[in-house]
Amino acid sequence: MNALQEVKRLGQSLWLDNLTRTLLQNEGLRQLIEQDGISGVTSNPSILHKAVSGSSAYAAELASLRAGDLSVEQRYERLVIPDIQAACELLQPVHTASGGDDGYVSLEVSPRLADDESATVQDAVRLHAMVNRRNLLIKVPATPAGVHAFERLIGNGINVNVTLMFSLSHVIAVAQAYMRGLQRWLDRGGDPRHPKAVASLFLSRVDTLVDQRLEALNSNEARALRGKTAIALAKLAYQQYRDLFQQASFADLRRQGARPQYLLWASTGTKNPAYRDVQYVEPLIGPETINTLPDATLAAFRDHGRARATLEEGVDAAEAQFLVLEKLGIDLPAVGETLQRQGVELFDTAYTQLLELMK
Repeated sequence: MNALQEVKRLGQSLWLDNLTRTLLQNEGLRQLIEQDGISGVTSNPSILHKAVSGSSAYAAELASLRAGDLSVEQRYERLVIPDIQAACELLQPVHTASGGDDGYVSLEVSPRLADDESATVQDAVRLHAMVNRRNLLIKVPATPAGVHAFERLIGNGINVNVTLMFSLSHVIAVAQAYMRGLQRWLDRGGDPRHPKAVASLFLSRVDTLVDQRLEALNSNEARALRGKTAIALAKLAYQQYRDLFQQASFADLRRQGARPQYLLWASTGTKNPAYRDVQYVEPLIGPETINTLPDATLAAFRDHGRARATLEEGVDAAEAQFLVLEKLGIDLPAVGETLQRQGVELFDTAYTQLLELMK
C-alpha cells in the first residue's frame, strides 16, 4: 500500500486536479484510479486551457468544429464535454461502490457569470443536462451571487462543487446555503441521498498573499508566521464543518439520509519553493474531506509523503496563528475577499484565452 492508498484508508479522498485527453487516451487516468485509489477529477478554465493549448490530441476535432456553424462557446463545449463524460464513466464504479459519496468529475460554469445568480443557475442546469452523468459536479464560485445560485441548484437536486473559497466566512456561508438548499429539495419530495456537494477551500494562494504582507512588516515575529496561515485556515474550517454538520439543524436531514457537504482542499500545489512539496497534503489528512492534487503534488506524495491522521492536530496553534495575524493588522476576511476576486479574474482570463483557441 503506497502513501496515496493509505490516505484513502484514513477516510480522505484524493482527486486529480487535472484532465486532458491524453490522460484519457493513454490510460493514465485509469491507472491512477486502479493503482493509486484516485477517486475524482477536477477541472477549471485554467486546466482546460492548458490541456487544449498544450496537446495535439484536440487538433483534428477542433478543425472539424471550426468548419461548422457554431459559436466559440459551443465549440469549446463540444470539445471538452466528451472528455468530462469519459472521466465520469471511468469513475462510475467508484461512485457506485461508495454509494454516491465519491467518484465525481467537476465542470465549471463560465466565470463570466460569477456575479449573476440567475445566469449561473441557467448555465449550470444546461451543462448538467449536456453531460448527463450522475457523478458530475457543476462548479460555481463562492461569490455572493454564486452562493445564492448554489442554494437554488441544490434545491433542484443538482450536484455542485463550490469553488474559490478563501476564508472561514466563505466556508460558513456555503455550508448554510447547502442546508437551506437541501431542505428545499426535501420539501419538494426529493431523494435526500441524491444531492452531493463539496466546498473547495483554496490554500496555497492564501499563504502567497499573507506571506507577502508578513514580509512587508519586516519583523522576526512576522517572518516566523510565514507558510502557516493556509494550514491553520483549513484546520479551523474543518472544526467549523464538524460544528455545522453536527448541529440539531442538520441532524434531522442526516437522519433522512442527507449527506454533509465535504470540504475539499484545493490549490494544494506548493508555490513557494522554500516549502515542502507536500506542504498542503500531510497536515490535512482526515475523514470526510477531499484533497485535489496537481500531477506534481500527487507524484511527490506517492514518492515520499507520510500518511497519518493529522487534520485535528494543532488546532490550538491554528487559532493562535489567526490571533497573532489579527494583532499584526492582517485582516484575513479581507484577504479572502481579495483572493476570491483575483481568482474569478484569473479564471475569466483563462476562459477568454480558451475561447480564443476555438476561433
